Amino acid sequence: MGDSLAQGFKNGGIYRTDLSFPSILSRAMGEDVHMELPSFSAQAGIPINMEILIRGLEEKLGDEINLLNSVQAGHHVYSTLKRIKSYWEGQRISLKNEDQRSPYHNQAIWGFSISDTWLLNEKFCREYIRNNKTQYSVFSVLPDQAMYTTARLVLNPAFEKKYENHSQIENLFELSDDGGIENLIACIGHNNVVGAVTKLKIEFSEESDLNAPFNARKCTVFRPEHFEQELRTLYEKISKMNVKRVFVPTIPYVTIPPAIRGVNNDLSAPRDGYFDYYARFWIWDDDFNPEKHPYLTRDDAIKLDEIVDQYNHTIKLLADEFGFVVVPIARYVQAAARRRHMPDTISPFPDGFVKALKKNPKTEFMVNENGEPNITTDYLRINKETGKIEKGGIFSLDGLHPSTIGYGLIANIYKMSMEKHGVKFDREIDWDFIIENETLITDPPKLMHNLRLLLRFLAVGRQEKLMMFGKGLLQELVEAFSSSPKVEQDS
Repeated sequence: MGDSLAQGFKNGGIYRTDLSFPSILSRAMGEDVHMELPSFSAQAGIPINMEILIRGLEEKLGDEINLLNSVQAGHHVYSTLKRIKSYWEGQRISLKNEDQRSPYHNQAIWGFSISDTWLLNEKFCREYIRNNKTQYSVFSVLPDQAMYTTARLVLNPAFEKKYENHSQIENLFELSDDGGIENLIACIGHNNVVGAVTKLKIEFSEESDLNAPFNARKCTVFRPEHFEQELRTLYEKISKMNVKRVFVPTIPYVTIPPAIRGVNNDLSAPRDGYFDYYARFWIWDDDFNPEKHPYLTRDDAIKLDEIVDQYNHTIKLLADEFGFVVVPIARYVQAAARRRHMPDTISPFPDGFVKALKKNPKTEFMVNENGEPNITTDYLRINKETGKIEKGGIFSLDGLHPSTIGYGLIANIYKMSMEKHGVKFDREIDWDFIIENETLITDPPKLMHNLRLLLRFLAVGRQEKLMMFGKGLLQELVEAFSSSPKVEQDS
């Protein structure tokens, strides 16, 4: 159960749920283990799969977007997004899955914060969508209410009366009553702070945000004491279920993912791991203008990291109180962060992963002469001369969620913690499968060669008439992750 990280969200949407880290763990448990997952493969996922969109552009235009083909590119993106939008808003076919009459084993839903796990049910989401009807606009190119649509398809896929009032928690109770749950992963809490990054604004929670559903909250960051109150409520609910083991992750610093680009006034390297400003990832360092672009400051970034430290302290204390197992995700993510290197004794890259990289002819170049993988937390960059990855690999194209390799690394951390607490696995993590399905690395889109131009094209605003729609796609995308109402921001 949980949020986008447990669901397998990447590249701007939920698409291949079989590449989520819980699904990767399930594969390692053996052939007899079957994990029931919702499918979002239609129309390349919801709200949008940037990799599929870029590959479609490449197929249409070749390996470059320029002044000569920019109008054609805009038409292609517009028509593609319009088709995706109409599908997920139910304008083409019914989204109901008649074949799924019981709760899925993966109850994760992107965008959910802690209280959403018991407050949001299919009926609530259906009525919210009905009361906020789509009014198609060129200034809104992603499916409206995409998170609520996703929630309906996870919580009650057959749209049955029996399950319309079931939240994640109610569905888990049903699963636990049906013979019990051996291992429960409760991956939640990231969205209680990530809104500060998606909105580039710190707005602290008030009492009115407590026990309030997604649409009613006004904050981007939960105060640590409010985080503790909601987490305790969740853990109390879980403790009443028939569950043998519960695994809860620590939360990585939200300043590590490349969804925000750090830049110093003098364009120098960071000091002590922090920059003067943090702006959108599609705004290059020498283009950044603090008078024009939204940003977080160095002090803001430090404050957010300190808040996450307090969250993790709370997670550990409450896990100890309730007998849950803490999975040290935050520590491993920090160890992998190129710009955050601090003395540590752990390696985020297991031997099996490195061996699989070396064995695959498409990725053998990523292991250096010292046997270390050249994979980082930077935004993905492709060498124009070789066509191969030169930076990144851990995060996907939305800059906030892991790549397939990133999810594999997360699965490995869970597996180590689970094995220490008596969980049996028949096999190792299938790194060959993970790497082969990491198409951004094994077969990177040629349009990624000129990343700056590509991101500028996707992010262009209404004042620049290059695109056929008003608000930049990337701006809409980050707003979809926000934990409070949308705001207009020029970028």
